[in-house]
Amino acid sequence: MSTLRFGQHLIKASAVFLRTELSFALVNRKPVVPGHVLVCPLRPVERLRDLQPDELSDLFSTTQRVANLVEKHFSSTSLTIAIQDGPEAGQTVKHVHVHVLPRKAGDFQRNDSIYDELQKHDRDDEDSPSQWRSEEEMAAEASDLRRELEKL
Repeated sequence: MSTLRFGQHLIKASAVFLRTELSFALVNRKPVVPGHVLVCPLRPVERLRDLQPDELSDLFSTTQRVANLVEKHFSSTSLTIAIQDGPEAGQTVKHVHVHVLPRKAGDFQRNDSIYDELQKHDRDDEDSPSQWRSEEEMAAEASDLRRELEKL
């Protein structure tokens, strides 16, 4: 596995920390909070309704596993788990994906502000390579998460 397709993007294997039969999880190039990761089906489909039942089941069981991992690894006390399903919902990558965001008390002044940040974090007018993490940073985080998964 050298790359995986994520909508219009090719994802390097170094950014992927979990792969199942039908899904994969990757670190985020521009996280809203530390530990913000994505879980995606391997088959690139645009909308949740396009997934087959086995893909949907695997996506959510993988999301649960990843959620447990990031909550522990990033010492958070809660999680925000979100899907932006379609352009009017804020989806910018045409590939179903689940956002898993570890949360801590006080991480946002208004708790629901995380949805505003999620809405704008990948918009073209808000997204420039200068704001992205380096490939090395992403690979290091993915490596840490892979090691942590082995302990669970």
